[in-house]
Amino acid sequence: MAERQAGIQVHEDAGSEQAIAETPTAIAAFVGRCLRGPVNRPVQLTGFADFQRIFGGLWQPSTLSYAVEQYFENGGRTAFVVRVANGARCCTISLPAGAGSLVLQALSPGTREFLRAAVDYDGIGENEEDRFNLVLQRIRTPGSEHIEDQEIYRRLTVLPDAARHVTTTLADSQIARVSGPVPAQRPDPTPRTDPRGIAGYVASSPDGDDGGALTDYDLIGSAARGTGLFALDAVETFNFLCIPPLARDADVGASTLLVANRYCRERRALLFVDPPISWDSAGKALAEMRNWALPSDTACMFFPRLLAFDKLRGRFETFAPCGAVAGTLSRAAEAAPIWSTAGGEEGVLRPGLRPACAVDDNYRARLAASGVNTVQTVRRPGREVPIARTMAGPGAGATDWRMLPARRLAFMIISSIERGTRWMLFEPNEPATWRRAAAQVRSFLASLEERGAFAHRAAGDRWYVLCDERVNRVQHRERGIVNLLFGFAAARPGEFHAYMVSHRAGGSRAQPVSPNLAGLPGTGITQMLEELELPAEGVG
Repeated sequence: MAERQAGIQVHEDAGSEQAIAETPTAIAAFVGRCLRGPVNRPVQLTGFADFQRIFGGLWQPSTLSYAVEQYFENGGRTAFVVRVANGARCCTISLPAGAGSLVLQALSPGTREFLRAAVDYDGIGENEEDRFNLVLQRIRTPGSEHIEDQEIYRRLTVLPDAARHVTTTLADSQIARVSGPVPAQRPDPTPRTDPRGIAGYVASSPDGDDGGALTDYDLIGSAARGTGLFALDAVETFNFLCIPPLARDADVGASTLLVANRYCRERRALLFVDPPISWDSAGKALAEMRNWALPSDTACMFFPRLLAFDKLRGRFETFAPCGAVAGTLSRAAEAAPIWSTAGGEEGVLRPGLRPACAVDDNYRARLAASGVNTVQTVRRPGREVPIARTMAGPGAGATDWRMLPARRLAFMIISSIERGTRWMLFEPNEPATWRRAAAQVRSFLASLEERGAFAHRAAGDRWYVLCDERVNRVQHRERGIVNLLFGFAAARPGEFHAYMVSHRAGGSRAQPVSPNLAGLPGTGITQMLEELELPAEGVG
């Protein structure tokens, strides 16, 4: 369970006595330009109303805003949004302080951030000449009484060494910060201009700026500073990464796709790659895919782009499909397990969207063979729909990872086991702990087996778990590392996808391994584990 108090997130992982929980499989993350809201900080949303309230809703320069709307309209349940900006500037509030002024700067940049502040001395003693009270408000529009957010700070001071110094205290504000030096004199009380005695306010200046169009550098950001797509480091789990086009007429660049794909591989998530705007026919898409330079088993593409009614322009416009398709997959995940290849009605986009160009059955199959899926906007009774693919291409190292359901299942299994066995690090690294962990993982894989996750293989040949001295050798125990090996059935008979989970102080990880199974054709899992050979140094 997770608990938030005073800005601190505390996460409690499951123990050995609890069943391993399946990690989420259909949470989308969006990175791009927004009208307003916090920058380089992921915000969790459960509906488009949240997006409107925090990020300002639809905005013509923001392709992300339309993608998020289409995500929720097509059944998306949870999303994280990271707003990035290029040269945007924050508005300021100047509070008179004798001959000087105390300048506050909005935390979020843009022209749609409307703030106001009020100063009073209520409850302040006559001998406390450095003290004052401050009210900060974010309002919907200038002059509006619709208050969206408010913070009240009592007994602030301008004395630099005092505990309630205004700069230090406002460092935790979600509205504004102190900008520049603090004047020696406290701010003057704000005049009460309303005849009813309601407090007056000082409004923010119109000096905010929305910045320019985004570049690939803005989207990528910095891993060291946690900006751009690396702001998602603060999110524990997401499954789809959507980076809508830079602009209506500008695709996301190859550099962004390269970094985003590597990031998704580390996070066990899928990158949604939108088809380039120049792909205006199925023939063009098929021809261009022959030269596609970024094959990946952690990325997927859906073609073609979509026609949808633009509420701001009052006409149909072409949009990238990432948000709508991610929403459809989110909705389908609630109706059928992710390893299912039959989407049914849940795999069809909601009404109001239609493909920007036609794709017949011949091209549908040929595009699927090259790693491109065709969006479904209508039901196709009696017609076989190709299994959704990743962009791994024919040269994929593991042929299973060419299929989207198999890749999503693998991500879920690995993440669930890695997270569900973290308790091992806090127990003695000894056989009793190993046996408890192995039993816990066996129970988890058995539950998936009962629900049909590995139905393509015979019972007894679907998964295995190993957690004993063969994977927890002396050198591992001396270094504070505890390991667990598991494997689950690949499509090819007798083959398994094997992973080693390693827990150590400072973090846990799961990585693919290749146990030496030579000389064991036709043997059962029990004999295979008895004769299993592992590298001398293991992992970690």
